[in-house]
Amino acid sequence: MPPTDEGDSTLLEEDTLLDVQTDFDIPTTLPLLPVRDIVVFPFMVLPLFVGRDSSIQAVNEALAGDRMMFLLAQKDSSIENPAPDELYKTGTVAMVIRMLKLPDGRVKILVQGLSKATVKVFNQREPFYNVDIEKIEEVDEKVSPEDVKGEAMMLNVRKQLEAMINLGKQVAPDILVIAENLNEPGKLADLMAANLGLKVEDAQTVLEITKPRKRLKKVSELLSREIELLSMQQKIQSAAQEE
Repeated sequence: MPPTDEGDSTLLEEDTLLDVQTDFDIPTTLPLLPVRDIVVFPFMVLPLFVGRDSSIQAVNEALAGDRMMFLLAQKDSSIENPAPDELYKTGTVAMVIRMLKLPDGRVKILVQGLSKATVKVFNQREPFYNVDIEKIEEVDEKVSPEDVKGEAMMLNVRKQLEAMINLGKQVAPDILVIAENLNEPGKLADLMAANLGLKVEDAQTVLEITKPRKRLKKVSELLSREIELLSMQQKIQSAAQEE
């Protein structure tokens, strides 16, 4: 059986950003779940398929306690058992909402992102990673009608999302509605980064930016690049059809 991808983005059908409860007390020590091919953001709710023995034990540890885990993306998804330096240092504390055991020995979990944090110490490596973390405190103020620059930034990102959809980008149907109803720059940036199929390194860059408006600016840059690629792809397809 091929290696199981925890967080394989091709398997995700429910990922989105919701206005969910996140005011939990975050422990300073948590079991670690390395994830492949995806970066999990706060407010994100998504299923993950877990197959590595160490990862399943980490899930069981979380379920036996407060149901919280620390999710870190792997730098190289092909590595089956990543060492600490093969994982990014900034990740997301998540709550395991549901767990289902599958016939092939894997488990499927539904997780809800709660808060960003960074690894301070790997204090246990067997039978699974246990880490000391430091929560990243972030103030994401709502944009007021008087904040012309903030309004313009958010409107521009929404327009970019519409442009991508018009160019054929497949996104969940409710993303546009959610984007229209968000008025916090950081949440809008995370919504875009979580749902547009960004490369892991690009999504990780967004995750690590703690200033909400700076994060939204970075997302806008990534969206501009994606729009350019989609436009070029559409032109190439049109030219091929005309030949």
